[in-house]
Amino acid sequence: MFTGIITDVGHITRVETRGDTRVVVSTSYDTPEIDLGASVACSGVCLTVVDKGPNWLAFDVSGETVHRTGQGQWTEGRRLNLERAMKLGDELGGHIVTGHVDGIAEVIGIRPDGDSKRVSFRVSSDLAPFLAAKGSVTVDGVSLTVNEVTDADDGSTHFAINIIPHTQAVTTLSDLAPGSAVNIEIDVLARYLQRMEHYRAKAR
Repeated sequence: MFTGIITDVGHITRVETRGDTRVVVSTSYDTPEIDLGASVACSGVCLTVVDKGPNWLAFDVSGETVHRTGQGQWTEGRRLNLERAMKLGDELGGHIVTGHVDGIAEVIGIRPDGDSKRVSFRVSSDLAPFLAAKGSVTVDGVSLTVNEVTDADDGSTHFAINIIPHTQAVTTLSDLAPGSAVNIEIDVLARYLQRMEHYRAKAR
């Protein structure tokens, strides 16, 4: 379990193709304190530490994960938002994040909004029921508030978020540009509410 509050930005220093894709990620974490088998969210994807050394962690990325995450996510040099799994009693500064990617969004616009940036995304219609203004969404592992949601004529849904200067400075979201693909995790509470509504409708 995670909160969407990024605590380090690492980058992929090596990619090895084997049964799965093994990525080695540089980090400023105190790696001796991280156990093998521990969970770390890498740009919103919960991965297991399979090897480690001074200032680096290694993860195996399955074919399913590669398929379901943003194009180019697991390439050498790619920067990743990192968050260690929360511990019982930790402050829940963002919202409840599982590290399971629900879909991919495409950046369709970026504009200044005061000192912040207003970033607009396009997502497929299947994620539309889970996005609401003032609700929460996870973008590449970062907990954010949805500012607005609109349904487009082509069947897709557009939503916008504001990225404040602090978030730009401590995450990879400063790298976003039109056309960028990002990992999206919907609010887990919205997921359960949608499931409950599905069964309520069937019972009528």
